Amino acid sequence: MRAALAVLILSLAACSEATPPAEAPAPPPEPVMLGGVDLGQPVRVLGTEPFWSVEMTPDALVYSTPEGEGLRSANPGPTVQGTTAVFAAATADGTALVVTLIATECSDGMSDRTYPLTARVEAGNETFNGCAASVAFLNSQPAP
Repeated sequence: MRAALAVLILSLAACSEATPPAEAPAPPPEPVMLGGVDLGQPVRVLGTEPFWSVEMTPDALVYSTPEGEGLRSANPGPTVQGTTAVFAAATADGTALVVTLIATECSDGMSDRTYPLTARVEAGNETFNGCAASVAFLNSQPAP
C-alpha cells in the first residue's frame, strides 16, 4: 500500500507544472545627464530681479516667487537634444510651465557662485532667465 501511495505522489509531482523562475528585476534606467547634472535627481532653477525659483523633483515642477505666487505640475521628464533639456508641463488648470536647461555655465549676477546649467522658464505668459544646479551641489557650496 505504501509503495502504491509513493508511486501516486511521485506521479502527481511529475505532472504538476514547474514553478517558473523568478524574473530578475529590471535594471534601473540610465541617468539622464546634462552638464554633469543628473536630471533624475532634485534640481533647483533660480533667477534674480525678480527673484523666482523652480524646484524640480522626480515627481513635480514647482515654480514660486517670494510673494508666494506659484505653479505646480507633474514632472513629465526631459526631452534632451544635444546640450539642451526641455521639461514641458502644464498645471492642473492648463497653465504652461516649461523649463529649458542648457549645458553652459551660468552666473546669477549677485554672487560668486557658478552654476553648471543656464535656464529659461516659461511660467504662463512670462519668461524668465536664470541658472540651475542639482540640489546636492547647491547644498555643498557656501551660501552666496
